Amino acid sequence: MLNQREHWGSRIGLILAVAGNAIGLGNFLRFPVQAADNGGGAFMIPYMISFILLGIPLVWVEWALGRYGGERGHGTAIAVFDLIWKKPFAKYLGILGVIIPLVVVVYYTYIESWTLLYSFFSLINKLPSTPVSDGLQDYLKPFENFLASLIGANSSSEVFLNPPWYTYLFFVITLLLNLYILHRGVSAGIEKVAKFAMPTIFIMAFLLLVRVFTLTSPEGRNLLDGLGFLWNPDFSALKDPKVWLAAAGQIFFTLSIGFGAILTYASYLKPKSDIALNGLASASVNEFAEVILGGSIAITASVIFFGIAATQQIASQGAFNLGFMALPAIFANIPYGEFFGFIWFLLLFFAGITSSIALMQPAIAFLEDELGFSRDKAVITLGIFLFISANIPIFLKGALDELDFWIGTFSLVIFALLETITFVWILGSKKAWEELNRYADIKVPKIFYYILTYISPAFLIVILLWWTFTDLPTKLVPNNINAWIARGFILLTVIIGVILVKIAWEKKNGRTSS
Repeated sequence: MLNQREHWGSRIGLILAVAGNAIGLGNFLRFPVQAADNGGGAFMIPYMISFILLGIPLVWVEWALGRYGGERGHGTAIAVFDLIWKKPFAKYLGILGVIIPLVVVVYYTYIESWTLLYSFFSLINKLPSTPVSDGLQDYLKPFENFLASLIGANSSSEVFLNPPWYTYLFFVITLLLNLYILHRGVSAGIEKVAKFAMPTIFIMAFLLLVRVFTLTSPEGRNLLDGLGFLWNPDFSALKDPKVWLAAAGQIFFTLSIGFGAILTYASYLKPKSDIALNGLASASVNEFAEVILGGSIAITASVIFFGIAATQQIASQGAFNLGFMALPAIFANIPYGEFFGFIWFLLLFFAGITSSIALMQPAIAFLEDELGFSRDKAVITLGIFLFISANIPIFLKGALDELDFWIGTFSLVIFALLETITFVWILGSKKAWEELNRYADIKVPKIFYYILTYISPAFLIVILLWWTFTDLPTKLVPNNINAWIARGFILLTVIIGVILVKIAWEKKNGRTSS
């Protein structure tokens, strides 16, 4: 007998939880880097267009698929695809909706633990100090060395990383916190954490924003220079397709599209729940956090201290450079900087943990709904898998980047396209439109019917083809042992998933026939 499915306790809790799923490290780390590296204001135009033509429609697709499955006792794309397609192979396509978040959280939780460690080190004033220097690299070097020592990247081995013991300890603490929240359940765990974490994130972000807006540089740069870079577009940059693809790619990360986590969260809706307004509200909260807070804090502070050219240079050198190097270097040279550093990294940790528990939930839902596991058994099983698997990105050089490309980037577009095809084309565009508007608290403009049916799928195909021909060839080049171990881990996870799905459906068919 399958477990009785839970429901969200309140509408505000649901919206905060789904927004918390989307508001993660990408909002405060990845978005500022992408915006700075792609022309600042020029990036914002395709970003907003992508939000309307890709982000909102695909958010609604996942909400609708989730409610559709939840009403029938299922919370993963595996079962939802099976219900809609009514073909034996469909459930195996839906495996991506569990595998993607599961593999992403293997390394995401590790990165999340860095933010907790940085926050603690800021609190006890153990982060590096850095001299105010004319040389940008000299200014950031202490924090570059600190991050390298934190993850063990300064190891002499070409194969292995050698992180210190406290890094591993903070990873274990972070993993256990995630598992404890999941153990508490959807309403008493995930929802309760979202109701606390989300307002706290906004409070801390506003404190940081006020401090950043009062910064000035010896050269006279202030908040107007930072905001001007972010909001004054260079229209000539719009001719570069890289800017458009970067903007569309960021929409995937910021709204958690293609992960399957929104689908799972929506499956716990109460009967006759709206998805149109709920989906739009959660997406809007996320965009406010990303654009108004995330972009304004990191980019403005960096432009004030380093200037526009140097900020773009920092952003071009890596996704973590603004958040883990530039900002703490700035905090090291302002009054009460250790306090603001503590707030910054604690904000990142709260943003990270609301996302990581969402990424873990699809696997929990599969174990509960399809294999009949109890909540405790599902959480323990997931915890053992994550603890063992996380040692791959923790100790093997390059494994984290390898996992992030194949699962956290390339596969997202594939799965988002599969979700759109399933909802719009297999279920049928008219039925899909009716499903979206069923119990809706707002009237969805008719234009979105055509966007969902034609424009969003075409947009996804263009992104997929672009990445296939531009990024894929370079990613196939690495032939070192660590790259193959990471790829082998992904393949093994998929094989295990296929076996478990087969077992679940054989049991289900056995129950039906009996």
